[in-house]
Amino acid sequence: MPSRVYFASAKVRRLAAEDTLPAKFERMLRKLDLKRMFNDRRVAIKMHVGNRIGYTTIHPLFVRILVRAVKEAGGWPFITDGSFAMPNAVARGYTEEVLGAPLYPVAGAYDEYFYTKRVGYRSLKKIEVAGNIADAPAMIVLSHGKGHGQCGFGGAIKNIAMGCVTERTRGWIHALMSTQFTWDKERCLQCHICADNCPGNAISFENEEFHWFDHHCRYCMHCVDSCPVQAITINLDSWKYFQQGMARTTKTVLSTFEPGRVLYITTLMNITPLCDCWGFTTPSLVPDVGIMASEDIVAIEQASLDAIKVENYLPGSLPSQLKLGDEGHLFQRIWGKDPYEQVRATAKVGLGSREYELKTVR
Repeated sequence: MPSRVYFASAKVRRLAAEDTLPAKFERMLRKLDLKRMFNDRRVAIKMHVGNRIGYTTIHPLFVRILVRAVKEAGGWPFITDGSFAMPNAVARGYTEEVLGAPLYPVAGAYDEYFYTKRVGYRSLKKIEVAGNIADAPAMIVLSHGKGHGQCGFGGAIKNIAMGCVTERTRGWIHALMSTQFTWDKERCLQCHICADNCPGNAISFENEEFHWFDHHCRYCMHCVDSCPVQAITINLDSWKYFQQGMARTTKTVLSTFEPGRVLYITTLMNITPLCDCWGFTTPSLVPDVGIMASEDIVAIEQASLDAIKVENYLPGSLPSQLKLGDEGHLFQRIWGKDPYEQVRATAKVGLGSREYELKTVR
């Protein structure tokens, strides 16, 4: 049987408030059995609160609507994201007063509150599941669908695999790709954009020489993606191992919840090529699509990717440094990686079905 995916379209038929997306989102939430899932339970709402001057994370209005719906269903929600991301939340309007729920870092203030779980996939021997995720009786994975340099698409799978674990674990997952760095001194412009975009402060320049500190590196490849002249490269022959690592991490995190206690909601608005962790915003690649919801992580990822169509690409929206290829999904044309690979990997480890039935909310 196909899994059910609810869909609220961003398109507006009439100039009436009830025809706009926030009203449709409220109607969508009423169709979901939130009481069964969340009544009398603490509910972690895992989202990405953004960074620096990025401004296209999920609008606080939608988070507030979701918080209210969870409370009406008898749940006690809290907002959570990476331990070192949470101090940035207020810059985008994410406060308890605005959202109606407290905000907690996933692994405590110092990223040291976690539970170690065995994975045993290649070099990914274990992961550290964030304590405020593992301890929560229920969870809503509230994702902002957009592009991602390493997995093509950042949605619910990435929100869990990269966001429900410690910073160390993120580095371990990224390291599945490879650890072979190459720096071309002749190409390098000494602009230091690579260092500016390194979230781990692993890159430095001394006497115009590139230095990379492996201990601080998260293997996120922001340095590779941001370099305007491709002076830095990493051997990516094993990029599919990264997708497999994310799938196994996602399964391990979800195993801490009882069946029927996790809901996935993906907002397909402000769909840009970069992850929100970059800390700045580029133009939307396609018009806003809407919001999807499901209890099946594989189905909602498949449906979200299917809804982002290359024929809807807005010419001129891609940053000049990036180039649009000729084959595959829109994100594959940008990043050279099939975004469906992570969906196939997650289905293979038994987390859901790629077959879905779309239920449009009017």
